[in-house]
Amino acid sequence: MELQDPRMNGTLPAGAVGYRQEHEGFLPSHGTAPGRKPVQFMDFEGKTSFGMSVFNLSNAIMGSGILGLAYAMAHTGVLFFLVLLLCIALLSSYSIHLLLTCAGVVGIRAYEQLGQRAFGPAGKVVVAAVICLHNVGAMSSYLFIIKSELPLVIGTFLSMDPEGDWFLKGNLLIIIVSVLIILPLALMKHLGYLGYTSGLSLTCMLFFLVSVIYKKFQLGCAVGRNETEVEGLPTQGLNSTCEAQMFTVDSQMSYTVPIMAFAFVCHPEVLPIYTELCRPSQRRMQAVANISIGAMFCMYGLTATFGYLTFYSSVEAEMLHMYSQKDLLILCVRLAVLLAVTLTVPVVLFPIRRALQQLLFPSKAFSWPRHVAIALILLILVNVLVICVPTIRDIFGIIGSTSAPSLIFILPSIFYLCIVPSEVEPLFSWPKIQALCFGVLGVLFMAVSLGFMFVNWATGQSRVSGH
Repeated sequence: MELQDPRMNGTLPAGAVGYRQEHEGFLPSHGTAPGRKPVQFMDFEGKTSFGMSVFNLSNAIMGSGILGLAYAMAHTGVLFFLVLLLCIALLSSYSIHLLLTCAGVVGIRAYEQLGQRAFGPAGKVVVAAVICLHNVGAMSSYLFIIKSELPLVIGTFLSMDPEGDWFLKGNLLIIIVSVLIILPLALMKHLGYLGYTSGLSLTCMLFFLVSVIYKKFQLGCAVGRNETEVEGLPTQGLNSTCEAQMFTVDSQMSYTVPIMAFAFVCHPEVLPIYTELCRPSQRRMQAVANISIGAMFCMYGLTATFGYLTFYSSVEAEMLHMYSQKDLLILCVRLAVLLAVTLTVPVVLFPIRRALQQLLFPSKAFSWPRHVAIALILLILVNVLVICVPTIRDIFGIIGSTSAPSLIFILPSIFYLCIVPSEVEPLFSWPKIQALCFGVLGVLFMAVSLGFMFVNWATGQSRVSGH
């Protein structure tokens, strides 16, 4: 999942890794571009194995977007969805290639520093703002999962209707969880053990995938059956037909590609993982990225396919909400996912706070009042967003249409065009033309997705959809 600070990848404790990455701005040198003077690097040798690096990057890719992929498939069709998912995966791999090439030319190992190298201080501000926006969206999606799933879990244990009692309202519960659990963890000075919750998160999502596949074979086609005949499947989850659509286009398709893009964002974490990689080279790190993206493509494809083939076109944007709260297996899945996302929110908050401190107070020493105030403001902002936004689909859609294409398409292509010198790649060389087209594709993707979403909101079709 996208559940850890980009500085938590590696074998060292969070504080040590964060300190080293704050005070070391470069990757080890592995070759110098023709015609350029050798770049001086800090003498540091990464110690993270190839396999662990794959695991770390897979954790960075895996996010809450996996819960919305079955919804995306329902509004594109099985084959069309898998083709789109494959295209997003290949494009993500290509954008990582652009980032690694830029890092190899100038030796910079942080996404924000590439922005500063390309455009000066303004570039660093823009990149930091995009990363903050994406992480705020990730925090919002995690809290929305708590808002929708925690009332069902508590209601099941207390044998109460989650819609009937005021203390089981989702909006109240996310405030309670934020104050009693998330805020104390977010006030820690260093991430410490929290950074290792990414392993727990990936385990929970694997458990989720296995459960989705099992429930599909257990339930089969539920059309025409009563709820009492099919344990674990609520009546509202039934579709009028169990025919899978191979290709379809409707008004909700404007959310599907952003959901897929949101699910593949891992780019701010790539260069820190590269820093920690044993025997680092561009080819070796690209192999790490390709294997991680390939594994997540398989996991995403299986989750979406079996989730869609369980509920068909009636599947909601938050797929867990489709299952009955009385089902013991799904209850365990809910508990696992709730634990993972609750521990993840403070991890995602840390890089936002660090970016804000560097942008607003770059020369200031550490201050507890400022440390606490930023955490409080961020949590209040995210809670307000989650309370006001009606569905998690809107969070996936907005972030997937803004920060995701910026991090995947637009910024890597701009970095490549600005950083790679003309003596290495001429302006009209094929690699730079590809990078330019890649950036233009990202701009078009952002404009079209946002345009369709605004049209849906203006015409009220998002409310008519019932999700």
